[in-house]
Amino acid sequence: MKTLNEQAYEHLSKMIIENKLSYQEIYSETKLSKEIGISRTPFRDAVHRLAQEGYIDIIPSKGFRLHQLSEQDVINTFQIRSALECYCCYEITRDYQSDAAQALFQNLESATKKMKEIMETTHSIEKFSEYDFDFHIQIIHYLKNEQLISIYNTFFYRMKKLATLSLSHEGRMEQTYQEHRNILVAMKDGDLEHIYEITMEHMNTPRRINLEDLVG
Repeated sequence: MKTLNEQAYEHLSKMIIENKLSYQEIYSETKLSKEIGISRTPFRDAVHRLAQEGYIDIIPSKGFRLHQLSEQDVINTFQIRSALECYCCYEITRDYQSDAAQALFQNLESATKKMKEIMETTHSIEKFSEYDFDFHIQIIHYLKNEQLISIYNTFFYRMKKLATLSLSHEGRMEQTYQEHRNILVAMKDGDLEHIYEITMEHMNTPRRINLEDLVG
């Protein structure tokens, strides 16, 4: 059974992800905890955890508001993501003949197939993003390094939000699909010479788009 702290965290993070809170409003911890039926102490703990993960900003003596992503947030997020994912992709590529890697490749093939179906039919950013991140999460989990996974999870909200914003640009969904295919083919071929460069390309393009959106 989940603790009250975990329940409060999941409830509040879900409200944020589903756009049920406004960027223009400052929320009272006491008022909101009563409205959603969660006691104040676990709710406060959830607020502090979400602040650490970049979802919200705490306003002393007032409450909290949703965090507006800055240029530095974008840079920091992609630096962390690039470091973790490029390393994992390299290790998987080096291990490409193992049973574990072969099983991973089958799962990644399935994820890219789903992406292609969505790209060619509904073009739903929400559904495409779901399989997009399934692809990346499987790569991150491959090494079974809990500390690495924890760092990745800390930035997951920002990664997902930035990906959704970049996918709204014309042609980016098709480009994203092809970049996933390129990463997968390189890993399956054991292409250690090019896997880092190919993975970095997948990081740098949305990074540039996100930064241009902030300036624009």
